[in-house]
Amino acid sequence: MKALRTLLAVTVMLAASAAAYSQTYTPSEGNLQARKDFVNERFGIFLHWGIYASYAQGEWYLNNGKLNKDEYAKAASGFYPARYNAEEWVKAFKDAGAGYVTITSRHHDGFSMFDTKASDYNIVKATPYAHDVIKDLDEACLKEGLKLQFYYSILDWEREDYPIGNSGKFSGRKGDQQDYNHYFNFMKAQVKELLTQYHTRALWFDGYWDHRKDEVPFDWRMPEFYDYIHSINPDCLICNNHHIAPIDGEDYQTFERDLPGRNTAGFSEGQEVSEIIPIEMCQTMNHSWGYSVADQDYKSVGTLIRLLAQCASMNSNLLLNIGPQANGELPAAALERLKGMGEWMRVNGESIRGCGPGPLGEQEWGVTTAPVEGGKTFYLHLFKDPGAVIEIPVAKKAKVLSVTALDGGKAITTKKVGEKLFVTVPGELPADSDYVIKVTLK
Repeated sequence: MKALRTLLAVTVMLAASAAAYSQTYTPSEGNLQARKDFVNERFGIFLHWGIYASYAQGEWYLNNGKLNKDEYAKAASGFYPARYNAEEWVKAFKDAGAGYVTITSRHHDGFSMFDTKASDYNIVKATPYAHDVIKDLDEACLKEGLKLQFYYSILDWEREDYPIGNSGKFSGRKGDQQDYNHYFNFMKAQVKELLTQYHTRALWFDGYWDHRKDEVPFDWRMPEFYDYIHSINPDCLICNNHHIAPIDGEDYQTFERDLPGRNTAGFSEGQEVSEIIPIEMCQTMNHSWGYSVADQDYKSVGTLIRLLAQCASMNSNLLLNIGPQANGELPAAALERLKGMGEWMRVNGESIRGCGPGPLGEQEWGVTTAPVEGGKTFYLHLFKDPGAVIEIPVAKKAKVLSVTALDGGKAITTKKVGEKLFVTVPGELPADSDYVIKVTLK
């Protein structure tokens, strides 16, 4: 068998814990602890759910379908998710190994999925269901120990006071009542409700990019907005999917459909990876955020597991999206993926939770992870057969205590020569998965 030679002088670099992060604004102690918890969880579930699920064409259907906003809004009068069961949702997320849930409280179509006094265009007042689904989710998350976070769109295709940007131009808006001061106060009223009515750990904003192509720069007044949020709840984490460098006051950075530092999806051009706040990647299971009846092209369980391991190896969380159906059920294909991920996480979760980069950067055969709090343990994630032997740089005085497969605890053959550890890979690896080897040094 031919040895795989990795001729890189790489030392084990462990990511700093969230408590060590700092920036111009001064986070509270609770905020720093929330960042640390966020990092340790590594895996969250994203939910894009709204009246757009009734059309089953994805969350951008009002815009992409060039619909009239008033005709589109009629879907609210028929929205009745009779099969919604928040406890079943959260149990499925927890069983999959996720530590938090981020749900759309309001998307670009302007419809609020929570009980708000700032607008009648919400699930309690505008639908026959007349019930706060977010309240149920909040209670279920609290019961199961998952953290609840809210996506909130700062652009709006429905409200007349929102300054029209580069999207939403086909919604039938008159455009003669644009008033950002008025709209800004509306957003403040809604986020205050989200912060005071529910057990909210984080606010995840989207839509900033709607004015990036303006001839005259648009002032979203984000620092003022963030100060307002932190004045209500200093511990609340703030994230903004703006595709640019973090704005002061933000507590973690997200990358849309891409691993940090990459731009394969076209959203992250020039977006540098922050070195001072936690990082997250948000990605879909199929190709759609909101439920799409035509999009059944779901990634395999193995692909999603490997993506999760890649994220951890790059010091990033994975926020994995599901688009619930209009009847309140999660798509069967999504539940199947969650079940498969959960089976893997129950065996291999210690190589993900609380872990960051390991001793080697990304390799052809896979990635490595290691506990962010330090120690003498690291993990090899084998996505495919590396060709018999993996060579890993270690300290000359390091002694090998054990090298085992997490699945089954099988001892793995190794040999240490000077500052190199040679790990002999088992002959047959499971297909379409991630075979994890745990290395513990003395």
